[in-house]
Amino acid sequence: MSSTVRSSTVHGSSAEGSLAVAGAMLHYRVQGSGPLLLIAQSGEGDAGRTVDMVPHLTDTFRVLTYDRRGLSRSRLEEPGRTTSLAEHAEDVHRLLAAVTDEPALMLGCSMGALIGLHVAARYPGQVGTLVAHEPVAPRLLPAQLRDRHEAELAGLQELYRASGLSGVFPEMARVVGIDPSRQDAEPGLTPQPIDDQRRVNFGYFIEHDLSAVIEDTLDPAELTRTQTRIVPAVGADTPARVFDRRCATELADLLDAEIQTFPGGHNGNTTHPRAYAEKLRSLLATRP
Repeated sequence: MSSTVRSSTVHGSSAEGSLAVAGAMLHYRVQGSGPLLLIAQSGEGDAGRTVDMVPHLTDTFRVLTYDRRGLSRSRLEEPGRTTSLAEHAEDVHRLLAAVTDEPALMLGCSMGALIGLHVAARYPGQVGTLVAHEPVAPRLLPAQLRDRHEAELAGLQELYRASGLSGVFPEMARVVGIDPSRQDAEPGLTPQPIDDQRRVNFGYFIEHDLSAVIEDTLDPAELTRTQTRIVPAVGADTPARVFDRRCATELADLLDAEIQTFPGGHNGNTTHPRAYAEKLRSLLATRP
């Protein structure tokens, strides 16, 4: 286990800490006991994004969540700098090395899934199983579709600069197949309003993380050689036509793997946390 952890605070069965990495300080949280399960969040999500799902996993897994660098408490030494997907993957590599000596399990959602694919390609054996839920990975697509969807992501950035979050949110929802007027959800969810911190996180995600996706250099062929078991996944409510679901489908075809369907849509881990956790638990309990 690495000794690079700068600080940690224990609260019952959970612990929070910070880890020094090149150019940043990563904030993370560990809860529960059992095999280590890293959840890499989508979009602007930080360590608290899956607040309703984690309690349904901690009796079986030691759940690790973190603030991706540039978001919330994971501060950059150079604010406003774009972090590449390779750097995001190295952050995960170092974070896992700091908290476990064993191969980890990983759930990656959207951008978190793309980071997971880089980890699987670059750090063989560190992740035993990766559930890649609707990865925003244009490099998985045929060239013509890749160019179209990279332009679509660049268009979101232009719209954000012109109209702010209120202007870009409807188009972002369309791109990932979310219909706000028909959004189904489990009852009793913790409110997660768009507060000042989430506004800042959304801004960083759109300006910088989308640039990292557009400029990504993932070689899909490397995924066919990894030791990691990669499980492509989609949301039941995500339309087949949209970018993120097509990426998952292409990943399944590349790996000749069965695609898994989870409750909800692109953000099913937050809209259907109980059912999503049950599906994830069942899936991780199985072996190929």
